[in-house]
Amino acid sequence: MTSSMALNDDKGSGGEPESGQDPASGGIFSSDFKRHEDLKEMLDGNKDSLKLEAMKRIVAMVARGKNASELFPAVVKNVASKNIELKKLVYVYLVRYAEEQQDLALLSISTFQRALKDPNQLIRASALRVLSSIRVPIIVPIMMLSIKEAASDMSPYVRKTAAHAIPKLFSLDVDQKEQLIEVIEKLLSDKTTLVAGSVVMAFEQVCPERIDLIHKNYRKLCNLLVDVEEWGQVAIINMLTRYARTQFLNPNENEAFLDRGGEKSFYGSDEETNTKEVSQTSRRKAYVMDPDHRLLLRNTKPLLQSCNTAVVMAVAQLYFHLAPRAELGIIAKPLVRLLRSHREVQYVVLHNIATMSIKRQGMFEPYLKSFYIRSTDPTLIKTLKLEILTNLGSETSMSTILREFQTYVRSQDKTFVAATIHAIGRCATNISQITDTCLTGLVGLLSNRDELVVAESIVVIRKLLQLEPSKHTDIIRHMAKLLDAIAVPMARASILWLIGEYSEHVPKLAPDVLRKAARSFISEEDIVKLQILNLAAKLYLTNSRQTKLLMQYVLNLSKYDQNYDIRDRARFVRQLVVPGERSNTLSKYAKKIFLAQKPAPIPESQFKDRDQFQLGSLSHLLNMKVPGYQELPDWPEQAPDPSVRNVEVPEWTKPAGKEKKKDRKERSFYSESDGSEVTESADSSPGSESELESSTGSKESTENSESDEEQDDDDDDEEEESDESEEEEGSEPDWEGETKSQVKKKLASRNKSNLTMKGVVESASDEEDATEGSSSESSESESDSDVPIGSVESQKASKKSSKVCKAVKQEISLLDLDDFGSMPATTPSPSLVPTSLPMDLQGLNLSVSPSLDMSSPLVNPNRSYPLLHRLAGEGLSADFCFARTQCDLPAGFTALHLTLSNGTDSEVVNVHVGEPAKPGLRIHPFPTQEKLAPGASVGVLMGIDFHDSTQPVTFQLCTQARQFNVTIQPSLGELLLPVIMTERDACAEQSKLSGMNESSVEVTLKAGSITLPSLQYRLGTVANLGTVPSSEDCTLRFAAKTASAGCLVLASLKWKSGNADGSKGVLTVNSEKMTLSPILLRELQQSLSLC
Repeated sequence: MTSSMALNDDKGSGGEPESGQDPASGGIFSSDFKRHEDLKEMLDGNKDSLKLEAMKRIVAMVARGKNASELFPAVVKNVASKNIELKKLVYVYLVRYAEEQQDLALLSISTFQRALKDPNQLIRASALRVLSSIRVPIIVPIMMLSIKEAASDMSPYVRKTAAHAIPKLFSLDVDQKEQLIEVIEKLLSDKTTLVAGSVVMAFEQVCPERIDLIHKNYRKLCNLLVDVEEWGQVAIINMLTRYARTQFLNPNENEAFLDRGGEKSFYGSDEETNTKEVSQTSRRKAYVMDPDHRLLLRNTKPLLQSCNTAVVMAVAQLYFHLAPRAELGIIAKPLVRLLRSHREVQYVVLHNIATMSIKRQGMFEPYLKSFYIRSTDPTLIKTLKLEILTNLGSETSMSTILREFQTYVRSQDKTFVAATIHAIGRCATNISQITDTCLTGLVGLLSNRDELVVAESIVVIRKLLQLEPSKHTDIIRHMAKLLDAIAVPMARASILWLIGEYSEHVPKLAPDVLRKAARSFISEEDIVKLQILNLAAKLYLTNSRQTKLLMQYVLNLSKYDQNYDIRDRARFVRQLVVPGERSNTLSKYAKKIFLAQKPAPIPESQFKDRDQFQLGSLSHLLNMKVPGYQELPDWPEQAPDPSVRNVEVPEWTKPAGKEKKKDRKERSFYSESDGSEVTESADSSPGSESELESSTGSKESTENSESDEEQDDDDDDEEEESDESEEEEGSEPDWEGETKSQVKKKLASRNKSNLTMKGVVESASDEEDATEGSSSESSESESDSDVPIGSVESQKASKKSSKVCKAVKQEISLLDLDDFGSMPATTPSPSLVPTSLPMDLQGLNLSVSPSLDMSSPLVNPNRSYPLLHRLAGEGLSADFCFARTQCDLPAGFTALHLTLSNGTDSEVVNVHVGEPAKPGLRIHPFPTQEKLAPGASVGVLMGIDFHDSTQPVTFQLCTQARQFNVTIQPSLGELLLPVIMTERDACAEQSKLSGMNESSVEVTLKAGSITLPSLQYRLGTVANLGTVPSSEDCTLRFAAKTASAGCLVLASLKWKSGNADGSKGVLTVNSEKMTLSPILLRELQQSLSLC
């Protein structure tokens, strides 16, 4: 006893404890053994290394299928660990057991909620996955809020996890469907391939009937399909198959109609139906495939080369249900390739091929040998291949197939042999030219030693003899002689049926067959007894003299049989056939009843009606509708409106000819930054809309369309300059040869004119209300008389100084599709953008939402930053400042003013922007400066797409002789563009962007600086914000959007009037991107700290 205790102590103290050791496997049978005690001690310790080792062992146990649920309390304690690797493993464990240990998991709800804001995307996703695994109705609001926040997360992986959590929440609480649909709609507009498949699966499980959610995302899903993960590809393809069946016309309807017309003309009168058929045929021939229909077929075709079997099968079923008949041949070879896979895959693929081969026989004829049966194939695979060979049989290939069948009949697999004999019978029925050949072969099988082969042959021969019995009397006689040797009930019943049905062909042999059958009546099976009764009745009606006594004998035996069906049949036959004392009305029709001409049976494939189910589905495999199956919709009679799949943008009318030039001359009274925006946008609208339609149909044309559009814009600019050269002569500042200080003065004068313009806008607010309901044309024609003289002068000054920035022009390009997809498709209200004021014309934008129309900058600080020092640039120096407008740049670019100075004694030649250091960086370079004189400076405009990031951007500033690497690191405030928004819209958007999208901080304001102009200037200097009118006292609101992605950014400052020392205020920033809010809040807070 003592030694055993010592042994136990040594085991407990020596070495590292082994995890998950089963007492039975280790040979430890003591009653006081504590299971997993070592793992619990490691998890309760203070060392992260031991905890990490314990979690690795626990996860390994779970992976091996062992139960580790009793470790849940010890594991859940470490959910708040700061070790990232440990926390990942804890979440993996919690996802597995959270549903089983719901009470303990609920205690950590607060920890999961905090983890949703963790900087690590894997932790955020794991926390949401665990939270959605706790199936308790009480936390439904928390789950809903978490899913909404995760749907706006910057990480695609977290958004994918949010899409996975949607079906879980829907199954827990169906009442949340409407809110979940809103989240699904938002995620469907996501352009990340990682999210697409998951959100489509959530759509299929929550709201598959909401086809309207797919309209605007249809083309995007088609273009992203190739890059989506394989599981997502299957989900998207199946969904798009059903979508296409509701939105496009049947491409094969014309062929089907012509086939039906051909049959009618053969039986009917051509003269009667000729006019009607010709009109309908001409209408059917006018079918043209919808471009979106073709887009789906074209983008799914490359997936036929996928290594994933499910993807190939999904594309094959899509083509079978949607493609024209002439294009179906491309799916045959990929499906045949799948037959080299595992037998489970072969079983599913062969089921689908068997269904296709019935409707589209010519698809698989070139691959006939691929369906030859191997000896190693299991029986299920053999029978399916046999079915396909039978379906593919034709006059040319049937000889080869029959030779294969002769080999299959000698197989040791009895089930396969029986199926082969039935397949021979089907071939003989389908092709009349080989019927005699098949009958001869089947009769030869009657001498086979295998009784099962003989029995199946008799059954098949009976069906074939019904086609032409008079030609095969010898076969009937031969089969009658085999009755004594056949013991299979179905075969004996078939012989007896043949003798009775065609007794006139063997009148001498039939009574003897009945005599032998009556002698063994008692020992026969029920199916044989019923046929003996039928044979006796038929022979009695045709040869009563020889069979009367046999008939009475059989009826007496049947009267006392144990089976009540046989007894009932005997009573029926006796009353119908044997005359009695009572006259029976049916007795005189007995011959017509028993000896009526019976149609020959037509053997059909068991896959004939399976095409009612969608190929590749479980319902098709089982030939029955399973729960959750969605039926494939029928083709529409008329094509629905295809415009629902277009991206909705405001329509702009394009002036033509002289009206266009006249309109430009009228607008030239104002500065180009005021008027040219609307004119040029209207000029480019038709071309832009056509490019949008073509670009959404094909992703590959994006870059070409963008370059073409920019070239068109350049041409428009050159034309406009030539038209207005006389009026604007001398208005463009010549910065060549001017010093750096002179350039700054001119920029300052432009800022001053902008501030003057702002004052004009504020003073004209009363006039704005009066002209709110008028049309844009009347507002523009009357603007000359409505604007005060001071406004005109300020506009001229602004026009002169802003010529460098060209006119702030918003254009529809393929890049703008991102913004259109992420914002609600609403038509901008004309009341929100008064056209009577020239400054408001700057706010006009082709954005979909009226709340994101561009406005003028609140403050333009014109801060200059060094870009290239003259020592590093060997005499060439460059400074830059942020223009705070988009100027003459495509959407997504941030405008920068560069001042290039030559500090050398010689000319600097060919100054231009080189290649960016980082691939994928988009730069809109300034025009190449051919010559820069000694001591001269020149101002140029360029654009950079910072992708809404404050990371430094490095590119090359080049001359003819040298290349200089320069770096620009912007602040977040300079990456914003001010927008026009009403107070009501701003409050509504702010309420939506709560939770993780909101950041706030308390600030202290000095008493002397609490004035609206001072606070606006402080905040506007740091960030390019637009002012939102506020009806509340001590409240400032601002609105902007990011230059690249167009994400909405809202800022507000609320304070209370305090004492002489100052007052407290709350600064709040809301953004659609969670990472932007704290960064911008920190920048704004620093500006207020200086107050």
